[in-house]
Amino acid sequence: MNEKFYALPKEKQERIINAGFRVFSKNSYKKSPVQEIADEAGISKSLLFFYFRNKKELFLFLLKKVEEITMEALVRDRCYEAGDIFDMMYQGLSTKLSIMEIYPDITNFSVKAYYEDDPDIRDDVRKIVLPYTKLETNQALPPLDPKVFKEGIDLRLMYRDMYLASEGYLWQMSQSGKIDVGKMKKEYKEMIDFWRKMYARKEEK
Repeated sequence: MNEKFYALPKEKQERIINAGFRVFSKNSYKKSPVQEIADEAGISKSLLFFYFRNKKELFLFLLKKVEEITMEALVRDRCYEAGDIFDMMYQGLSTKLSIMEIYPDITNFSVKAYYEDDPDIRDDVRKIVLPYTKLETNQALPPLDPKVFKEGIDLRLMYRDMYLASEGYLWQMSQSGKIDVGKMKKEYKEMIDFWRKMYARKEEK
C-alpha cells in the first residue's frame, strides 16, 4: 500500500508527513484543506492525490504512521528492556523528544486524531486506536523489584502517577509551539531525580 509514496526520497516523504500532521492537528478532519497540506509539502494537490487516493486515505495513513514511527524508535532505543524504572522512563521520553525533532506536530496530531468524531472516518480511527483506549495498555506495570523501593510504596500507583505526569509534561511542551529538546530533557531529568528520591530506597554504603 502507498508504494508510490514510499518510492519518494525520504526527505520528500517527511515533508508530506509533517505537512499532514501540522494541518490536521490545527483543524478538525472536515475543515482540514488538502490544498493547504499540499502547499506546506511543496507539491501540487493533484500530485498529493497521486500518492493518496483521497483525504481519508491520507489521514488514516498518517495515524498509522504515528504508531509505526513511535514503535520503531522505542524498540531502537530499547525503551522496553527491563532495568531501572527511572532510567527507563527518562529514555522513553528522550526517545519521544527525538521523534518530535523530526516530526514537530506528531503529538498534537495523534491527540487530535484520537478524539476525531467525523462520521466519515470515526469507525476507522477507532479500529486503529482501540489498543490504546485501555488503561492497561499504556500503563501496564513493568517488572519492578519491591526491594528497590521504600517500604509501603504502592508500585502500581507510583508508576501510574509518573506515567501520567510524563505524558502531561510532553503534551504541555508540545503546545508551546517550539520544541527545545535540550531544555525539556534537563527539566524531565529533574522530575526523574525527584521521583527517585521520593520512591527509591537509599542504597547502603
